[in-house]
Amino acid sequence: MKVSGHQRHGLWFAYISHRLSGLLLALFLPLHFWVLSLALNDRAALDGFLSWTDLWYVKVAEYGLVFLLSLHFFGGLRLMALEWLPWSARQKTYAATALAAGFAVSTSFFLSATFYG
Repeated sequence: MKVSGHQRHGLWFAYISHRLSGLLLALFLPLHFWVLSLALNDRAALDGFLSWTDLWYVKVAEYGLVFLLSLHFFGGLRLMALEWLPWSARQKTYAATALAAGFAVSTSFFLSATFYG
């Protein structure tokens, strides 16, 4: 598959990661709403679900979810900077900062959930 010129640009990854994180978060929403309905309607099922969330692979999945959320959040901030600030070479720095901030937030959540939760 041939890669077009704009896909070689450094900010292409920022664009794709923002779009994919938004899509994956949207796919997660029905599960989230289902768990919220358990809290309202079936206390025993909610307790069972919450005990399931103590498993290590669920904590890793939560890490991924928080990473997607923070990546999407900081990527959105980068897009607002792109819209409202004059163009500069620092746009790539903003994209890298968004990725680093997303990683830092999700890693701190993961460590907190693993060792203190």
